[in-house]
This record gives sequence, C-alpha cells and structure tokens, in this order.
Amino acid sequence: MTEMKPEEKVGTSTPILTDDQMSEETVGQVRDLTDIEKARIEDGSAKFHRLGWKRLTIVLIVEAIALGSLGMPSAFATLGMVAGTILSVALGLLAIYSSLIVGQVKLKYPEVQHYADAGRLMMGKWGYELLGFMFVLQLVFLVGSHTLTGTIAFMNITENGACSIVFGVVSAVILLVLALPPSFAEVAILGYIDFASIMLAIGITIIATGVQRGEIGTASNWSAWPAEDADFVSAFIAVTNIVFAYSFAICQFSFMDEMHTPKDFTKSVWTLGTIEIVIYTITGALIYSFVGQDVKSPALLSASPLMAKIAFGVALPVIFISGSINSTVVGRYIHGRYYRDTVTQYINTAKGWITWIVLITIITVIAWVIAEAIPFFSDLLAISSSLFVSGFTFYLPAMMWFMLIRQGSPFSKENRFPMVMNLVCFVIGIVVLVGGTYASIADIIDRYANGTVRGAFTCGIPE
Repeated sequence: MTEMKPEEKVGTSTPILTDDQMSEETVGQVRDLTDIEKARIEDGSAKFHRLGWKRLTIVLIVEAIALGSLGMPSAFATLGMVAGTILSVALGLLAIYSSLIVGQVKLKYPEVQHYADAGRLMMGKWGYELLGFMFVLQLVFLVGSHTLTGTIAFMNITENGACSIVFGVVSAVILLVLALPPSFAEVAILGYIDFASIMLAIGITIIATGVQRGEIGTASNWSAWPAEDADFVSAFIAVTNIVFAYSFAICQFSFMDEMHTPKDFTKSVWTLGTIEIVIYTITGALIYSFVGQDVKSPALLSASPLMAKIAFGVALPVIFISGSINSTVVGRYIHGRYYRDTVTQYINTAKGWITWIVLITIITVIAWVIAEAIPFFSDLLAISSSLFVSGFTFYLPAMMWFMLIRQGSPFSKENRFPMVMNLVCFVIGIVVLVGGTYASIADIIDRYANGTVRGAFTCGIPE
C-alpha cells in the first residue's frame, strides 16, 4: 500500500468551507482557497499526523492501562489462580489478534477515522449511527468512571471529611483541562508520566501486600481453584473485568488516523498487548497470593492505610491522564463529524478552539452528572461495557474480517486459521455480551435488595 503524505490526506479536491460559510447557504458557492486557508489546512493536517509507532504505543497504554489493572487480583480471587492466569493470558492474546484485524481494516480503508466509520462500511448509514452511539456512550461513561475514581483517591488521601461531591468537581475539572490538547501526539508526552504512575502504584501495592504477609508470618488463603462461594454472577463479573482490561481496540481507529506511517501499527499492538499480559497476570497472581480471598478492588485498598494513601497519591496521574484521553477521543469524533470538510475541524482557528473547548466542557459535565446522579453507576458501566466493549474488542473485529478483509472462500487453505480465530473472537464477544449483561443486571437487583445502592449526589465515598 502506497504511503500517503499528510498533505495528500487533506483531500483538497473536496470543497473546504471557511468558518463564515458554515452559517450561510453554500450550494453553488465553491471557490478557490485563500493562501491563509491553505496554510491553516496544511498546518492542521500536519498536526494530526505526527504519531509514529512508539508514540502510538504510549497513547494506547494511556487508554488501556489504568487503575482497573489493580482489579485483577479480585478477579483471580473469584476464579482461582489457575483459571485467572489462563484467562488473563488467553484473552490478552485474542485481544492482540482482534486489534491486528482492526489495524488491517484501517490500512485497507484509510478513510476510516473512528470506529463508527467501520460500522458504515459493514452496515451502511444504520451501522454508522449505531456504532457511533455505542462509541460515544461508552467513552462518556468511562470519563464518568474516572471522575469517581479520582474522588475515591482524593478522599482516601485526605480524610478531611469534605463532601465527595467537592472532590468529584475537582476531578472533573482536572479531566477537562487534560483533555483540551486535541492531538494525540500531545497526549503521548503525558503518556510517559501515566505509565510511570501506574507501574509505581502497582509496584508499591505488590511490595506493601508482600511485606504485610511476611509480618503476619502465615501463608494466605489463596487457592488454585474458584472461590467456594462463587456463583454464576460473581464468576462472570470477574471474567468480564478481565475482558474489559484488554479493551484498547475501541480507540484504535482514532489513534491510527494520526499516524504518519500507519503500516507500523503492528509493532504498537504487539508491544502493548505483551505489556498488558505481563502486567495483568503478574499483578493478579502476586497480590492475590499475598492477600488471599480478602483482596479488595482496587487492590491497593488491601495495603495498610498509609501505603494505600501513598499508592493512591502515586496513581493520581494515571487516573486523570487515562481518563482524559477518552474525552479527547469522543470530542474528536463529534467535532470532526460536525465540522467535516471545514477549516474548523483542524482546531487551529479561533472558532476551532472555542468550539473544541465548549465541546470538551459539555462532555465532562455530562459524564460527571451521570456518574454522580445514577445510584448504580458502577453497574451501569458494567452493563454498557458488556453491551459495547464485547463488540469493539471481539465480535465486531471478527465481523470485519468476514465482511471487509477476507478474500476468497473462508474454507480455503489460507483462510482456515483466521476463520477459526475470528469465530472464536465472535463467540467470546457474544458470550460476554449476553452473560455480562445478565450478571450486571442481576448484581444491581441484589444490591437494591440488600440496600447497598448509594444515593444520588451523596457525600459518602463512591463505590
């Protein structure tokens, strides 16, 4: 495939409208671009095509590896050491494979900028709107989740008795500020801090829980097999938590659209996937073996109060940097869709920056309100993840192979292996879709029955 230069990706054959023309009737008003407009377009296109494979890896790490990795020990406690380890490795390898499929679609169809565009290729306008809705809703929910995580971190660190809503507002403001840079190449700079933050938080938690176990002087009650009290709901929630930990494909089209050499994406996917498998498996196995069945989620809450405060403090960058990139991705999708084929889409004019800042503010406020107002938000996030992430990570890439990439009969010699792999991805995606949704809804019902559902806009520590 011939590599396109940034200038060629602008599509100057398509009429570009000025900011003023956006509010006027433009039919029959095609005209030549001014030198200033041409310069802005070239500058904007260059700004949004600066990612190499190394920076793409960092951006994927920012999006994929967050504090949720410290929920792996809890999943291991429910599933047992054997099943937890097998699922962590196997699902990680399948996630790598499905992301390679996503990348192949981007190479074959360079016009695909976001996941919704792939939906258009498979199912027309209806597919575009459906996947666009799923894409926006899931990312907004993830932003809301990070505002709650930031609230939990601040309340554990400070213990000053302030209402959690105050810390929620602070978290939302930080997420808003970090999401303002529109280019993923700029986010990559923060990515190094993000990665160092999560690695230090994991390292502190592993060492702290290990030292605690040594001071106790007896082995923990970890088991190679599933917990005795594990039922279908708890076991499937543990499985879906592992699945969601590998859900980096949702933003892959968006990130790859900024690459100057898209064919290098395979290096990024393999690097990220390998790092995730190692981190998740070691974190889950070690902390579970140190703490045992009583391990909490996130696992840093299983350390001593002092060490938990230190770990939360170290984890603050990853909480907010990883959360803000979701705002940036969904903002780029909405902004680019509305201002397609205009100078404004490049966010390098006054109107471009004003509309961008307003949009990111609206996204952040909506995310915060949803997270604070819905009493069972954590379960709602689990439901949306079961409905959407199962598709973005598994069954939709499988459909892409069959509908967009496959050449010849699926039963031909060269297609047998990919056919089997994609069928496995499709089945896993559907199983998570059905089982995860059922388990999440059942958990909401149980929590209401037990009276453990928090109130809307309450001052207590969010769950």
